[in-house]
Amino acid sequence: MHALPTCLNLSEVYARIHSNCSSNTGGNGLKMSTVTDRERTTLLALLKLRPAKMSWSEIASEAALRGSAVCLWDEMFGLTLDGVGGAETDALAAAEQTWAEWDQGDFDVTTVLDDSYPLSLKSIHQVPPLLFSRGRLRPVETAVSVVGSRNASAEGLRIAANVARGLVDREITVLSGLANGIDEAAHAATIEAGGRALGVIGTGITKTYPAVNKSLHHDVARSGALVSQFLPDAPPQKHNFPMRNATMSGLGVASVVVEAGEHSGARIQARVAVEHGRPVILTSLVLESTMWGRELLHRPGVYAASSTAEVMELVDKLAEFAFDGPPQPVLA
Repeated sequence: MHALPTCLNLSEVYARIHSNCSSNTGGNGLKMSTVTDRERTTLLALLKLRPAKMSWSEIASEAALRGSAVCLWDEMFGLTLDGVGGAETDALAAAEQTWAEWDQGDFDVTTVLDDSYPLSLKSIHQVPPLLFSRGRLRPVETAVSVVGSRNASAEGLRIAANVARGLVDREITVLSGLANGIDEAAHAATIEAGGRALGVIGTGITKTYPAVNKSLHHDVARSGALVSQFLPDAPPQKHNFPMRNATMSGLGVASVVVEAGEHSGARIQARVAVEHGRPVILTSLVLESTMWGRELLHRPGVYAASSTAEVMELVDKLAEFAFDGPPQPVLA
């Protein structure tokens, strides 16, 4: 018996459920995807089925490693005498319908298989399979996270704004999470200075959290990009925000933690950034008020800064060798 060619069986199933290719143009009038409809539908079907109990990040990594969701599908759901089962066919049909709905949305969708997917995210194990965005998402850029407490002090807000303005002066994208406090101050200063803002949110792209920052969401999308890794209508949930912090770390070349408490989300980002091999800069506000900050300072790649000037000096040094080339994907 001759061996079956790679990626054969899905085409037969797909032909039965797919008659007309939908448009690849999103609500912003931009091309949503550089991969085929078949690939993106198959990727979404894999995410729905989660074969072998794979996580979304594992599916994303394995699909990117092969350069094809279709090939991954054929490995997971090989051709049998009975053909592909009803659950698999239903998942493909549902995925196709979902993409048709997303194509009509006022946002763009980038898959891990797209050329426009941020390359730096492929270097972390928590790689999101899908990114929903408004604005201009770039495959390669130098960005630095400016993060911290929602209940920030006046000094913390001042430092956040000054650091953001310093990054704009250096043509570095300012990356933050659009929460109240430090995040809000950093992005407001970025926009006022005419810089590029990149906001990563912990809800779906159609949601605004907190609601009072709706206008800031719009401003960030206009000046750079608003990004979500969650399904478009996903509400704010506690477990979303650590995942969002991992994505922020992956998108940036470094993280500046301006001010934070013992249980702040910024602590999560600082720790995951160290795991990612990304530099972390902790201001004296963090080191004086948190035990985790003082403990983290002993880890490689973690730096202390007692002033905005020291933060920017560190950024200048880190930026010199941050991109000899884009980080290599971690896809195994």
